[in-house]
Amino acid sequence: MSEPIRYRGRIAQIRICLGKLLRMFLYQNDWKALPMAAIIAGLVTFAVGNNLFKTQEGTLSGCFSLVCVCIWNGFFNSIQVVCRERPIIKREHRSGMHISSYIIAHMIYQMLLCLAQTVILLGICYIAGIRYPSHGLVTGQFIIDFGISMFLITYSADMISLAISCIVKNTTTAMTVMPFMLIFQLIFSGTLIYLDGPAEKLTSFTIAKWGLQDLCALCDYNSQPNVTMWNTAWQFREMEIDGVQPVKIIMDSVLEDNKLDDVLLESGKYNQKEEYAPTAENVLKCWAWMGGIAILFAAVAVGSLEFIDRDQR
Repeated sequence: MSEPIRYRGRIAQIRICLGKLLRMFLYQNDWKALPMAAIIAGLVTFAVGNNLFKTQEGTLSGCFSLVCVCIWNGFFNSIQVVCRERPIIKREHRSGMHISSYIIAHMIYQMLLCLAQTVILLGICYIAGIRYPSHGLVTGQFIIDFGISMFLITYSADMISLAISCIVKNTTTAMTVMPFMLIFQLIFSGTLIYLDGPAEKLTSFTIAKWGLQDLCALCDYNSQPNVTMWNTAWQFREMEIDGVQPVKIIMDSVLEDNKLDDVLLESGKYNQKEEYAPTAENVLKCWAWMGGIAILFAAVAVGSLEFIDRDQR
């Protein structure tokens, strides 16, 4: 953004700013965010795709990995976009540019970028051999519900990153802050580490929690088999008590009677979680939280730049 905004109307300024952002996408290598998203998605789906939608463990780890990909994409998209041109923003603001128009243009641009990344991620998952269920909880089509969920995860992370870019002094500080924001999302997602008390309450303010609940509900986590108990028992099948191997006897009996699938499904019933219940209400609740986070941090971005004329940087 080099020349000052000459039009006073907010809508006209949105069009001008958006046009500049699209030109920057083409001519300043911002397009590299798309192949990078494809590479990260490919690595993740290669690692966790085989058991996605098949077992509770595979679905949980796969959905968590996809959430991490979306959050990373969102953070990377906008972490430097404002702070790298702060002097230009100050000059154009003094020439009549409205900060709200500038941020709305960024919101539209980042929305398009996040949408493209979501389509790429869905395509990579399909190419990797992941077959999606056919039924969706909200729209009736799983692929649409799944795409909306991953878009909202990416976009809400993007808006957090945009707000940070509006607050920090320079790109170096922005890139320093981003890993801490990512770590916060992962730790307080409620998945990697058991949290209790005040720490548990912080999970409600993370995209990772709502994104994971959203995807697990869509993937029908609660109705899938759980293999952890069986795999754990298998390690003790040679254990003897008074010369008898009770674990081996039971497991051999299950295998001989072809009851393994029934045992795994029954194990899954004891590992169901209410927040993962496959209902439209659960999904819509997660969408509302992530949408609210995006709106909140977009407002923070506007508020942090409104006083840019007082900035001595």
